[in-house]
Amino acid sequence: MPNMIETVVAMLATTSLGAIWSSCSPDFGFRGVMDRFGQIEPKVLIGADGYFYNGKTFDCLSKIKQLTEEIASIEQVIIVPYTRTAPEISSIDRAIGYGDFLSGDGGGDIDFKQLPFEHPVYIMYSSGTTGVPKCIVHGAGGTLIQHLKELRLHTDLSRDDTIFYFTTCGWMMWHWLVSSLAVGATLVLFDGSPFYPHPGALFELAQDEKITVFGTSAKYIAALEQAGVKPRREYDLSQLRAVLSTSSPLSVESFHYIYRDIKSDLCLSSISGGTDIVSCFALGNPIGPVYEGELQCRGLGMQVEAYDEVGSPVVGKKGELVCTKPFPSMPVYFWNDPGDKKYHAAYFETYSNVWHHGDYVEITPRGGVVIYGRSDATLNPGGVRIGTAEIYRQVETMPQIEDSLVVGQNWDNDVRVILFVKLSPGAELTEELQAEMRRNIKQNASPRHVPAKIIEIADIPYTINGKKVEVAVKKNIHGEQVFNQDALANPQVLELYQDLPQLND
Repeated sequence: MPNMIETVVAMLATTSLGAIWSSCSPDFGFRGVMDRFGQIEPKVLIGADGYFYNGKTFDCLSKIKQLTEEIASIEQVIIVPYTRTAPEISSIDRAIGYGDFLSGDGGGDIDFKQLPFEHPVYIMYSSGTTGVPKCIVHGAGGTLIQHLKELRLHTDLSRDDTIFYFTTCGWMMWHWLVSSLAVGATLVLFDGSPFYPHPGALFELAQDEKITVFGTSAKYIAALEQAGVKPRREYDLSQLRAVLSTSSPLSVESFHYIYRDIKSDLCLSSISGGTDIVSCFALGNPIGPVYEGELQCRGLGMQVEAYDEVGSPVVGKKGELVCTKPFPSMPVYFWNDPGDKKYHAAYFETYSNVWHHGDYVEITPRGGVVIYGRSDATLNPGGVRIGTAEIYRQVETMPQIEDSLVVGQNWDNDVRVILFVKLSPGAELTEELQAEMRRNIKQNASPRHVPAKIIEIADIPYTINGKKVEVAVKKNIHGEQVFNQDALANPQVLELYQDLPQLND
């Protein structure tokens, strides 16, 4: 389903019965959906006839038909008209139109089932770029309590607010956004390209709908600045009081851009958590200061630490993000995981009885958090751990660089840093440009961060949720198999990284 009103209605109807909701964005390929829904064997499949993106219409009916034929457990298919008034669904077995489905309802009061605190409410999925996606089951009570804490206290959301988040319904931020209804706030839903019909489209939406809390991704903010958009000059954002950013670390330059070119008087909250906890470990503080490059604080009630190499908490030094005490939104279990073996391996294998999240971070002396990237993408040249975000911050602010990706390549009994760059239109990867990049990285990060190779590449692979897939590229350049490429927004891009002659010397 696209991010539309009927998706929210269907989720609320499902959970009111005590049934479990699980969603995928309609731009997932067939195999990507099968790797997820095929594992959980749903009884009801709800889908739109298609969706719009960047001025184009995409059909979903053939994919829905194929899913219905492949997943034997499906007893009912409900088709929501979106791209056409009356889609032809007669070829889809057990399908009924959304309007016909509703007309059979007798109305009356809704009977909300009273169920245990940990009764399953959502099944969500790991990215699936290193294997079959894990099916993560979240409980209703823990999820809602965690979301209410983050929305009411960390975001200062009230029933007088209008909140927006640029997300698909397959990303955990959609579930977080919809929980705003429990506060009484008004939701603004958006589906499609954030740059269509023009780069300022979302801020025009913010102006017209009087959005007070605006959520998006770090990648979108960077792309907005690169496109030269200055929302504060073009739109009335007087009602906007908070901007939230997630998906990847927000660069120092993006902090400056938001306060300079969007609005000087707002709370900018870079937030970080994940699908695993359907919430955040570090996020905003509406009564505290904002420091460039930092997430304001750790989540209330979350014993979040950075562990060094020997498993001791450190402050002012880089380490592994851990949570040393239980918290409400821990998954209740993984689907089809006898004895919780996959669950334990995912979070508790590294440190005994301590949640290991897989992020490389620093807790600052003032209580903020700096995210350096995923632990499995951390570079180790000469045995020194380097976060990939430290390199991106120095490279992606340069006007000649549209995007970049950095990985470690096993080389001569060590690891060397390889930087791939997607150039801006008209730019050339000259020796002078390479020297400037290396100089920026050396001066602002360290000599250890300087890449051994800088290679021009036509595109950078991302997951559908907008995260760079460094691990997949690392596997690719080492000749290892990359699983479940349907989890990527642009899987064909991985072919660009195969058999590159520059990696052989």
